[in-house]
Amino acid sequence: MAVGFMYRAEPDNSIDSGWRFFSGEETQEYADQAENFEICDVNTIANHDPSIIDHLDAPIGSAFGRGDNGELVSEEMPSNLDD
Repeated sequence: MAVGFMYRAEPDNSIDSGWRFFSGEETQEYADQAENFEICDVNTIANHDPSIIDHLDAPIGSAFGRGDNGELVSEEMPSNLDD
């Protein structure tokens, strides 16, 4: 499955890249439950969806979503993201 939305938050620790990846189909109710998420190496996500690779050097506060053409495009960071 391709990444539908990704954003870069302030890292939680020294091994955290800060990247958060979503399908883009999650409801807020689903996203509010920590047990629905897991920590993965960014390389694992890139192996499943190589289209994220070109964006991994983007700074903290960056966000990307799937555009109408299926490409990841820059988006404004949603204000409701409490990381």
